Amino acid sequence: MSEFDYDLIIIGAGVGGHGAALHAVKCGLKTAIIEAKDMGGTCVNRGCIPSKALLAASGRVRELADSDHLKSLGIAIGGVNFDRPTIADHANNLVSKIRGDLTNSLKRLKVDTIHGWGKIAGPQKVSVIGDSGEKIYTAKDIMLCPGSVPFVPPGIEIDHKTVFTSDEAVRLETLPKWIAIIGSGYIGLEFSDIYTALGCEVTMIEALDSLMPGFDPEISKIAERVLIKPRDIETYVGVLAKSIKPGTPVAIELVDAKSKEAIEILEVDACLVATGRIPATKNLGLEFVGVELDKRGFIAVNDKMQVIQDGEPIPHLWAVGDATGKMMLAHAASGQGVIAIENICNRPKTIDYRSIPAAAFTHPEISYVGLTEPQAEVLAQQEGYKVAAVKTYFKGNSKALAEGETEGIAKVVYRQDTGELLGVHIIGIHASDLIQEAANAIAERKSVHELAFRIHTHPTLSEVLDEAYKRAEVAA
Repeated sequence: MSEFDYDLIIIGAGVGGHGAALHAVKCGLKTAIIEAKDMGGTCVNRGCIPSKALLAASGRVRELADSDHLKSLGIAIGGVNFDRPTIADHANNLVSKIRGDLTNSLKRLKVDTIHGWGKIAGPQKVSVIGDSGEKIYTAKDIMLCPGSVPFVPPGIEIDHKTVFTSDEAVRLETLPKWIAIIGSGYIGLEFSDIYTALGCEVTMIEALDSLMPGFDPEISKIAERVLIKPRDIETYVGVLAKSIKPGTPVAIELVDAKSKEAIEILEVDACLVATGRIPATKNLGLEFVGVELDKRGFIAVNDKMQVIQDGEPIPHLWAVGDATGKMMLAHAASGQGVIAIENICNRPKTIDYRSIPAAAFTHPEISYVGLTEPQAEVLAQQEGYKVAAVKTYFKGNSKALAEGETEGIAKVVYRQDTGELLGVHIIGIHASDLIQEAANAIAERKSVHELAFRIHTHPTLSEVLDEAYKRAEVAA
């Protein structure tokens, strides 16, 4: 008999915790997972899944409403009508299905699901406060997967109706005639895509000096031309929403982000606050094992996913997902969970963040993996080599031409000396699917000299990358 109740207790049943639990059972670990809210966490309930359902529906509306595009393909249809509640139901029903699938998969594998608030009670001890009070469990290893919550900057009042975050936006309870979106990252971009497709006017407010600051600069420039300027979107750059007051109308006090000088009071029907996410790491009991959060509230981990304090790992304590602050992406959390389980099972592995791709599911999509060109230049200066970049265009791709979807580029960033692939950035139709090929190549640290001789199916969109590798190989 084991001296512990479980081999592994996981706190948090989001994508990271769920993926870790499945892999733990495959590895023979007796596993329990603790969740205080909904199975699936942010991704399934308030993030990836419902937002992609909304993007799928609104994208169809946008496509069918583009009479010029359809006419070029020889298609003519009447006006396009849509029903907001049915679109919202599509997202909600998908959430329910996937949440149920996650729950059932854990049951099939005999993972014990414990409902309640889980926190560390001491080394290898977990306290769970549920409907029937507090109970203590023991485990050889504990994994923290608490996730994250939307960040609401100071001065912004949320009423969850006229001023709200993505948590409420995915429910699509209303379609405001005029909505302000604070932030131009993934969340802001995707919801601007949804809202404009469904007939809303958007004002996008970005505090930094350029729109979409997280993307490669060339991709951001094209995205502004394709995703912002042709649509009913007004933009402010270098402008801070100093205060936002809910109501009818919503009042937004705009100031210069640097000088803090007043610009104007903007009055709109609603406001989506899309200013990123912060870790949900309060009340986890980390003090009972001598762990302090960093100044931003994240749990420090090494590349084995061990929780560390002053650079040293805490025995039998692991953390994955948004709470680590490494890459706040659902698939990154899942990958981290698998890496942690491998290390728990004494099969040493480390995670490679450079090879984890990301995407914005706009129309057209944006995706990337690895380093932007400016990031690669910084690394090159540190390590003593030169960086090069090449671009290919969707307008030269046979499949894109056949689809009538020719906006976009693929950009490849690589080392001039060895040809090692450092980063790939795509904007265009199905960019989120195309990026995986590049992610696999970066994971294996492949060279453009090798990749240029890989044979791609013709005619496919993947030839955009094939052509880029060939251009890089000639230039290298």
